[in-house]
Amino acid sequence: MAIIAFLSQKGGVGKSTLARAFACEAKKSGLSIKLADLDTQQGTVSEWHRHRLNNGNDPVGSVEVFGKVRDALELAESFDILILDGAPRASTATLEIAKVADLLVLPTGASRDDLIPTVLLAHELVKKGVPPERIGIALVRVSTESEIQDANHYITQAGHYCFKGHLPEKPAYRQAQNDGLAVTETRYKSLNERADELVQSITDRL
Repeated sequence: MAIIAFLSQKGGVGKSTLARAFACEAKKSGLSIKLADLDTQQGTVSEWHRHRLNNGNDPVGSVEVFGKVRDALELAESFDILILDGAPRASTATLEIAKVADLLVLPTGASRDDLIPTVLLAHELVKKGVPPERIGIALVRVSTESEIQDANHYITQAGHYCFKGHLPEKPAYRQAQNDGLAVTETRYKSLNERADELVQSITDRL
């Protein structure tokens, strides 16, 4: 059993996008998956999964909304992987998750508006006793090679790990998710390979 959590200080940085992609690829590997949506206000992941099933696509495992982290954790032993999609904000639940997860994935865009809160969250988790090797930052919705390099440099200079690969800003990724698919399931092989590289890097770290 492994627990992986996707966390962020703010919304719109790709947290749920990566949680869904990771769940899809893990399920394809034959693992039993529990995908816990901890955002009770929006239920982004659970709504996406409902749409996925309505469109006739294979489920990504068991998907459920939880109001309390401990309720999701009680089910961890029943699955190969428990994926926690945290709320789009830091809270006491964030630290509760961080203390038990085997890997914390913090997605970020390349702008300082995204990078600074993400790095500050990573700093705070380490300060609270989370081992830094259990934290990784993922670049999502990036556009140019130069901004990717700059963001990677910013993250590593801050003392944190940056996952290999990245998720570029592409309309096809949004369309796939609108259709209940993951970013690894678009109509375009090259985009799927880009997404696969990032998901594999996360898997390797776990």
